[in-house]
This record gives sequence, structure tokens and C-alpha cells, in this order.
Amino acid sequence: MQDSEFNDIVREYSEPLYWHIRGIVNSHEDADDILQDTFVKIWRSLPDFRGESAVSTWVWRIATNEALSFLRKRRVRAMLQFKSIDEQAERTVSGDPWFNGDEAARKLSVAIAKLPDKQRAVFHMRYYEEMPYEQIAEITGTSVGALKASYHIAQKKIKEQLNLL
Repeated sequence: MQDSEFNDIVREYSEPLYWHIRGIVNSHEDADDILQDTFVKIWRSLPDFRGESAVSTWVWRIATNEALSFLRKRRVRAMLQFKSIDEQAERTVSGDPWFNGDEAARKLSVAIAKLPDKQRAVFHMRYYEEMPYEQIAEITGTSVGALKASYHIAQKKIKEQLNLL
């Protein structure tokens, strides 16, 4: 039974999870690796899934946590190498051969990449994926009020980065 459930999850969620992860980490190669790690974790955890939340929420939570965990590790590596995380964010966006946006889209991507990790994930889910706050709250385990505040602060930071304020 686990094989068919897992195959259904992979078939249904591969593409949307890839774009979700990619929006958080801003790199095709990293998103591919994190997506594989996400599916490994789903496979290992599937027997323990009790259905306390929707499968989609559970899958999105795993993917989001994997992406945030990757960003935390990348931040620690940058600090140990005495590199600026903002410079690293810019290099990640600018150096991505799969990025095909214009200059405005690149600047927006860089501004988003400079957000704190969880704020970036919340901004991506709300702005790009148009998820309702209630669904983001289930995925992140954060209150709706805190998410609204986080999203508002993220918008303000992005506007400042783009010199729109």
C-alpha cells in the first residue's frame, strides 16, 4: 500500500513542490536536491502519517522544513567562511543559468533572497503561490496573526531593497 500512496504523492506534488522549494532557495540545482530529500523523508515517514492534517499540508510542511533547513546550513557555512549572506543571495540569483527574468525580476528575486529564511518562505507561499494564511499557518505551525505581520514586514523590506519607499 505504501508504494502506491508514495507514487501518487510523487506524481501529484513533484512539480508544485519543486517550484515551492525553488522559490525559497533560488537555485535549480539546490531545489532538485532538496526535492529529492523531501521525497526521501516522505517515503520514510509515510507509515507514521496519521492523517491529523491533509496530505497536502503534511507534504508542504516537509518540503518547507527541508528548504529552511538547507538555508540554515548555507547560512552557517557562509558565516564560517566569513561571507556575507546578502552577497551569497545575490550570487545565487545572478549565477542561476535557469533564471530567465528581466532586470526587474532579478532585482525582486535578490530582494526576496535577502529576507530571513522563514520570512522568505512565508512571502513566497503568500505572494507567488497565493496560499491563504490559514494554510500557511498549518504548514509552518505559526499563528495567522504572526504570518500577516511577517508578510507585511517582508513586503516593506522588499520595497526598501527596490527603493520603492
